[in-house]
Amino acid sequence: MFRFKFPSSIVSLLAVTFAYAGTALAAPPEHEAFFEAKIRPLFVEFCVECHGPQKQKSGLRLDSRDAMLKGGEGGKIVEPGNPDASLLMRLVKYEDEVRMPPKKKLSDEHIAALERWVKMGAPWPDAGTGAKTPTNPPNPNPVTNLFAKARAEYWSLQPIAKSAPPPVKHEAFVGNDLDRFVIARLEAMKLTPSPQADRRTLIRRATFDLIGLPPTFEEVEAFVNDKAANAWEKVIDRLLADKRYGERWGRHWLDVARYADTKGYTFTQDRRYPYSYTYRDYVIRAFNDDKLYDRFIIEQIAADKLNLGEQEQRSLAAMGFLTVGQRFNFKNEDIVDDRIDVVTRGLMGLTVTCARCHDHKYDPITQEDYYALYGIFNSSEEPEELPLISEPYPTPEFESYKAELAKREKAVEDYLQKTRRGIERELRERAGDYLSYLARKHPNHNEGPVLETSQRGELRRGGIGRWESYVQRTGNDAGSVFHLWHQLAKLNKDKFGASAAAEIAKIEKAVLDGKGVMTNQRVLDAIKGAQPQTFETVANVYGTLLEGVEREWREAVKNGAGQPPAALEDAASEQLRQVLYGEGNPASFEIEESRGLINRAERDEQTKLQKHTDELKATHAGAPPRAMVMVDRKQPVTQHVFLRGQPGRRGKQVERQFLELLTPIVQSKPFKDGSGRLDLALAIVNGRNPLTSRVLVNRVWQWHFGAGFVRDASDFGIRSEVPLNMPLLDHLATWFTEHGWSIKQLNKYIMMSRTYQQASDTRSEGVAIDPENRLFWKMNRLRLEFEPTRDSLLFVAGRLETKVGGRPVELTSQPFTTRRTVYGYIDRQDLPSVFRVFDLPGPDASAPGRPNTTTPQQALFMMNSPFVVEQANALMNRAEVVKHVGDLPRNITVLFQLAFSRSPSAQELAGAKAFVEQEINAGGDEKAWKKFAQALLLSNEFVFVD
Repeated sequence: MFRFKFPSSIVSLLAVTFAYAGTALAAPPEHEAFFEAKIRPLFVEFCVECHGPQKQKSGLRLDSRDAMLKGGEGGKIVEPGNPDASLLMRLVKYEDEVRMPPKKKLSDEHIAALERWVKMGAPWPDAGTGAKTPTNPPNPNPVTNLFAKARAEYWSLQPIAKSAPPPVKHEAFVGNDLDRFVIARLEAMKLTPSPQADRRTLIRRATFDLIGLPPTFEEVEAFVNDKAANAWEKVIDRLLADKRYGERWGRHWLDVARYADTKGYTFTQDRRYPYSYTYRDYVIRAFNDDKLYDRFIIEQIAADKLNLGEQEQRSLAAMGFLTVGQRFNFKNEDIVDDRIDVVTRGLMGLTVTCARCHDHKYDPITQEDYYALYGIFNSSEEPEELPLISEPYPTPEFESYKAELAKREKAVEDYLQKTRRGIERELRERAGDYLSYLARKHPNHNEGPVLETSQRGELRRGGIGRWESYVQRTGNDAGSVFHLWHQLAKLNKDKFGASAAAEIAKIEKAVLDGKGVMTNQRVLDAIKGAQPQTFETVANVYGTLLEGVEREWREAVKNGAGQPPAALEDAASEQLRQVLYGEGNPASFEIEESRGLINRAERDEQTKLQKHTDELKATHAGAPPRAMVMVDRKQPVTQHVFLRGQPGRRGKQVERQFLELLTPIVQSKPFKDGSGRLDLALAIVNGRNPLTSRVLVNRVWQWHFGAGFVRDASDFGIRSEVPLNMPLLDHLATWFTEHGWSIKQLNKYIMMSRTYQQASDTRSEGVAIDPENRLFWKMNRLRLEFEPTRDSLLFVAGRLETKVGGRPVELTSQPFTTRRTVYGYIDRQDLPSVFRVFDLPGPDASAPGRPNTTTPQQALFMMNSPFVVEQANALMNRAEVVKHVGDLPRNITVLFQLAFSRSPSAQELAGAKAFVEQEINAGGDEKAWKKFAQALLLSNEFVFVD
């Protein structure tokens, strides 16, 4: 059974949380990055003006962490780690008598960011006592002077060194050159490697490592009894060729790619990505096919720029790497920021997005670097119609999908057409409301704020724009309907009545004298009769005339039984009708223009119908797969720097190019090929780039051993740790690129080493010198992640499906799916709690790795989950078990072989027999065997790998 102690990871987490509350202890890099991207700009924009170095209303300063924690006259405003107890959250949510900021409530997005930040422990990189927050805070060490120094001195930016394997004393431990680097470092610390693990341990370790499932009893016995010199190599080759390898190793990469099947919060739009699964399937296929890593990177960033043959169109799905991220309620700056982050942290281990608002606090990365990359992704867009990556077959499912899709798309089109016609009619029938608004807004006649409304309801902002544009455009023509409007609009509002009367008389005389002035007689007569004292009265006259002509025309159409007359009989009335129906009139528009005219209720209805269509694409079995690609915009963007990260404050323009820190090494010219995505990808995989291969081999080592040489696999910057065995990291990086960037070959090279084959037993001398096993003097014992845990339950129950690829499936609801966990539906906004219990990283950002915790909730899941109980029952009912049901020792042995891939020892057999007999006497055969089967699945042996 499971044995638990309070896990060190939780102790560490609590220590960090409490440390945040009272000291300047450094926060995790991802927390600092969140502060720099979301919180510091918020404080600068909304708070520092009243609570900064120049002014401290209520004695409160919000320009440093110490000042914030001190609070103001009302006491402490932030309780780190506890948003509910923090006064700050009540103030910004307008739950208190005092409301902050007082002029306008923060957006829901800002409030959510503050809440998340407080929950993190309120990390704040600048520990200080109230230093002035500058508009664009400088790097503590001026970045411009650090490029050359960093390239010359910092370990991760040095050229990858190719050195000969060092000599070692313990030659018997050497399996390949990799071991020499490990042993030499151990010998320098007066340590030796651990003995080789036994064969049963090795094949179980390798099988979980490469395919994420336990070996069968027969596979273990075959390896144990294989006397060939290459028996171990044959096991590795078999597992690398297994199609389940891609499912296991593809899942590792999906953590880096922050994969999810939903967009996050999107208000009323459908949150699901209809085609996210095509990226997941591409990744699985790429690992199974051993797609070379440099090509893997290029396709994920710029597959659309490659000359893919007809048979390679599936590779377009690689670009989901950029597009499956969170959509931040469609805020473009955050979407681009997310794409920069996944590329730079995921592929090169650089926290570039820390330079969104100011030069990087620690690494020599400038704001100009950030916006050079921003320009690349801002010069790219997602096409409205995503490309098919395989031609659909005329199956019944596809025909059903086509028919239903056509039906739903027609519903959207019909609604848009109906809405367009309704808006056109409204813009004609309420012409007076729009003209009255324009009159009240006119600079010569304005008397204060003008509301976009009338007694007949809200005005459409787009409609206002169309009427305003039309009136301005037609005003210079003396024969225009609006000639008189413009003449009277020039008059000052003071003594308007007398001035207007004189102007009307002047125009009327000119018309009578035939002096070239031609104005609409109905307009002239109506305005003269109204004796306007304000310009708004003039607008009301126009509105009355136009709305009257609209009714007159509709009556004429009605009387024509569907055949409208060519024109109104009265010439002046017809001229007025042309304002509403003639060429360029303000009330006619194409359906594509309706987006700027519809109101919220209409938009919500349209979104509802579109969501209904998107749901079909996401869920229907017959929907053909499409790639979530990006393409270059027609006109690339030369990006402005956003001062303090605020789009409204533009600084200098920057060319699209690679990071200045690396340009002397890799690529020094600005990118000119469209958006520059392909140039960026080529710069990342350039053999001279010292980061890309180092970051990847560090990740692969971490996925094998549970920990890498650099513990934060996504941060190789100034604050990362220097690897304790730098020569080994460089040896692996060199070996990897020299062997064609093949991850499968790298897997094999590592696993053929004696370092990988060590036993996991703890040795006192190793603990004394290297308690964290940073030098790898033994193998790390690891708990299975959630995916292999769940998959193993299904596997030993004999129920695991072998189908590869396809749409995501719901994992947590009954009836439980028997598909592999990698195909589970990942909802980034509502991640099931079981995922978090088993340390699945949140898919909001690229994950450097997974914590390996042991918590009571995990044991409770294994004891009480209906899913686990179901698999235990299925294990008990397997045919191999049922046929021996009357033979207790044989039945127990079979269950051991299925669950643990081994037979029980004599002591285990005796103990199990006594337990089953006792349970049979207490509750009968079936209940007893169910309990025993679940007890096996609850054991440490089932969920830990030595």
